[in-house]
Amino acid sequence: MNRVAATPTTQIDDGVVRVTRWDFPPGSETGPHRHEFDYVVVPITAGTLTIEFEAAETVEAPLEIGGSYNRSAGVEHNVVNLGADPVAFVEIELLEHPATDPQ
Repeated sequence: MNRVAATPTTQIDDGVVRVTRWDFPPGSETGPHRHEFDYVVVPITAGTLTIEFEAAETVEAPLEIGGSYNRSAGVEHNVVNLGADPVAFVEIELLEHPATDPQ
C-alpha cells in the first residue's frame, strides 16, 4: 500500500516535553514507529484513525475533540487515516531528563 506521510509539526521541544501537532489527510500514515517516552494525545478534530500493530492486528480509534488519552513508552504501531476527512491531534511526549540536584 502506498500511503502519503502524515505531517508532524513540532510546536515545543524544550528537553522536558515535546509537543507535536499531527495532521492526517485522508490516506496518510505515520509509518511504523516505537514511542520512546510516555505521551498524551489531545484530539483537535473528530474522526477515526486505524492503529496497525506488528502482528497484522488493527484497532479503530475514534477521536473526540478534546478527548485526551495517554499511553506508556514502548508502544509500537502505525497510525493511519483510512477515512474521507482530515484528522488532527496534538501529541505531548514527557521526555526523560536528569533529575536536578536538590542542593
